[in-house]
Formats: sequence, structure tokens, C-alpha cells
Amino acid sequence: MKNFFTTLSNIWKIEDLRVRIINTLLFLLIYRVGSYVALPGVDANVLNNQASKEGLLGLLNMFAGGSFSRASIFALGVMPYISASIVVQLLGIAVPYFAKLQKEGESGRSKINQWTRYLTIAITAAQAVGYVRSQITPNAINPALSTGMFTITSVFVLTAGTLFVMWLGEKITDKGIGNGISLIIMVGIIAQLPSAIIDEFSSRVSGQNASGGPLVFIVEILALIGVIMFTILVVQGTRKIAVQYAKRIVGNKQYGGVRQYIPLKVNAAGVMPIIFAQALMFIPATISSFFPNIASNSVLISLSSYTSWLHNLVFAILIILFTYFYTAITVNPKQMSDDMKKNGGFIPGVAPGNATSEFIDAVISRITLPGSIFLAIIAIIPALANMFHINSQFARFFGGTSLIILVGVVLDTLQQIESHLLMRHYDGLMKTGRVKGRTAVPTAAGTVPPAI
Repeated sequence: MKNFFTTLSNIWKIEDLRVRIINTLLFLLIYRVGSYVALPGVDANVLNNQASKEGLLGLLNMFAGGSFSRASIFALGVMPYISASIVVQLLGIAVPYFAKLQKEGESGRSKINQWTRYLTIAITAAQAVGYVRSQITPNAINPALSTGMFTITSVFVLTAGTLFVMWLGEKITDKGIGNGISLIIMVGIIAQLPSAIIDEFSSRVSGQNASGGPLVFIVEILALIGVIMFTILVVQGTRKIAVQYAKRIVGNKQYGGVRQYIPLKVNAAGVMPIIFAQALMFIPATISSFFPNIASNSVLISLSSYTSWLHNLVFAILIILFTYFYTAITVNPKQMSDDMKKNGGFIPGVAPGNATSEFIDAVISRITLPGSIFLAIIAIIPALANMFHINSQFARFFGGTSLIILVGVVLDTLQQIESHLLMRHYDGLMKTGRVKGRTAVPTAAGTVPPAI
């Protein structure tokens, strides 16, 4: 305990780190306050009584920190920006113009960011129209407002709200401790945790459906801690490939001649396979809503129920396939081999050139299989928890997208803080070892940050 307070004292002594932490907390406070500001002309209390907390809407509500169900000015959160970033990243693979921008360094990144912002505005406006029409019921709207005027003003406010949240994320990255967008998503998820724990505790010890008592609740908490530890192992798992660099003598100095390592992530795709798979798993429910005559089909019903074995089997298979797909488009062994060769590096026992790229590709293929299986297990744990009669809100924290984001962002943030401590010759956050965040993913354009 003494070491813990000593570390906090060291953090507070570093003025730059102290200012960054305070700035981060202030920006996050602004975001949380704004999440309770309802759209003009909307009665948020009526919406809270009607809000759906299941399925995709429940997931969006969690990422938005409850703003989605409250019809807040930040109801759409940063998800349109995330969607735009994914689209631009995929365009960098399929469209030569964007591929060229990715290789132009800082100027190219600036243009890509500009395109991402323009696309964010378009996606937000389109989603805002759908949100207003589908999620805000007429009885929650001020009768004095016409439907057309309310829709137009709400679309402008929601678009401005998403852009403001995006700006807060950029300010956290510049003036805070980094990873601004990720921190905003993490805060939105954590904001739902206290109420989920309270609801689960209440359901176990009181009420008509009380079962198990406090002992079962304690077992659930211990199980949650175990799942978090398992997720950390998956997120942090790496396979290091040794790279030897040739010696070069320039004047009286010697360069190279050292051995370094390429850390290949067991889960290089991050949380993206789960997001893609979840999007496809909502197709059966969408088909049922458009074609009521086939809604009673047993296969569609089973695929639409996230607690059924068929749903989880298909979900797991899709995650494994998308993990291979996303890893293939983000990690380029050929480019890694060429960069290694240009810098005078080689893998001991492997010939430079095609042999090196084939070796790296083979290693990636081998480690991606267990990584994808572990990712699929983490993704279906919430459904398994729900089968054990755990509250659906609390069950979401046992795995899936939310838990992987939480673990990844917390590790990144701790790594940022520890780097500031070590830079100024203070002890790190741990007595042994070092906190490791999510390493960047090697690509043809150099490296890119981990997905979300």
C-alpha cells in the first residue's frame, strides 16, 4: 500500500503529467455532463421508460454512456467517427489514391484525417435522421413543435454533438494522456457498470426473483475478475521474431550489429472482428421485421436469440473468419520483409526477400488461429453468463466488445503514465516488469494504432 501512495505522489510531482491528467479529467467531465443534456423539445423521462436495453440498441447505448436512451445531444457519441475511420482505412487498401496518402507521411495523414471528418459528418447526419425517426416517440416530443422542424433541428444538434465529442477526443490526445476517442468510449462503458452491479446485487438478495443470495453475487464478481485476467492475456499475447541487423562502420562509429524483435500480436485484429460479426448477426432479426410471414421460422428465431447455441456457434465462426480477414488486410508481411532488408536486417536462419515474408506470414497464420478462438470465446461469454440468469446489463461486462475495449484502453493509459514516470527516473507502476499497451500494427504504410 505504501508503494501505491508513493507512486501517486511521484505522478503528482511531475508537472507535465499532472496537468495532462487534470486536463483529461476535465474534458471527460464535460462529456459526461453533456450526455445528460436532452435534445431541444424532448422529454427524456418518457424516453427512459421506453428505452430498449437489449440487442444492438443496448450495445450502442453502452458505448454512448447512456446518452442514446436519454436522447442526449451526444446520443450518437463517437461511433460515426469510428465508422468513418474504418471506411477510410479499408479505402486505403482498395483505392490507390488513399493508399498513396497513407505513404506520404504527415501530409498524407492530415489529408486522411480531413476526409475522415467529412465522412463523419455525412454518416452522422444519416444516422441522426434514423435515430430521430425510430427512437424518439411522438409522445416524448413537445406538441408545439412540428415533426419536420423537430427532425431538422435535431439532426443539426446531433451532428454538432458528435463533432464536439470528436473534438474533445482530439484535445484529450493533444493536451491529455492520449487515446482520446478510446477514453471517451471507455468512460461511456464504465458509466454503465455501477448501475449494472447494483441491479445484479438487488436481483440476488431482494425482490420476487431473488436467487442465490450474496454468495452467488460474490462468485459472479470473482468470475468477472477471472474473465478480465483471461482477456488481458489475449490482448497482451505476442510472438516475438528475432531480427539481426548487420554491422556498419561509418567513420569511427559502429552502427547496427544488434538483435531486435518484431512483436507479432496474437490478436492483431483487436475488437474489429467482433464488431463485424455482430453487424451480420443482426441480419436475421432485420429480415424478420421486414417479412413477418417468415418471422416464425425456427432457424431465424434461433439466430436472432443471442442465448441460443446456433446463434453463438455462427457468431464464433464469423469472428474466427473475420479475425483472419482483418489481420490479412492490416498486417503486410511483404512490406515488413522489404523494410527489414532496406535497413540491413534479417531473421537468423531465413533468407532475405520472399523467404522472410513467407516465414512471417506462416507465423502470423499460426498465432492467429488460437487468437481468433480465444476472441470468439470472450465474445460468447456474455451469452453464457445470461444463461446462468445473470442480469443482461451486468452480463455484457463478462466479455465481448465492451470488455476488450476496457482492457485495451486501461493498459494503454497505464503505459502512458508509466512512460512519463520512467522518463523522469521514477519507478514504474509495478515493482517488476512493465505495463505494456496495445502495440501498433505493422502495415504497408508503416504502423497504425490498434483498432479502438
